[in-house]
Amino acid sequence: MSELTDQEYGKVAEDTLNSLLVYLEDISDNLDIEEIDVEYTQGVLTLSVMYIGTYVINKQPPNKQIWLSSPISGPERYDFDQTKNAWFCRHTDESLGALLTRELSKALKHKLVLPIK
Repeated sequence: MSELTDQEYGKVAEDTLNSLLVYLEDISDNLDIEEIDVEYTQGVLTLSVMYIGTYVINKQPPNKQIWLSSPISGPERYDFDQTKNAWFCRHTDESLGALLTRELSKALKHKLVLPIK
């Protein structure tokens, strides 16, 4: 994975979390899904899913990573791959978008297409 500058990291991480926030707020409203509550403040996106638990997705600027804490799969760290334009876990080689799409689609019983890879 290629190295991002601090400025590039800040932009891509912020864009990722903001796009997730907008998407999750929209599906909550448009699909009338009351089981979720989403909040984003100071680089931390918190998604509470009724009967499942809370997802915490946050920026880690010193490592240039995004960290995820999932109530289903546990904690993981993601590095940005500029060639694939996606955040990938080194241990599983799964993208953040793929993991969240899979877990949230199952938890919410709706086929979701998240705005991130």
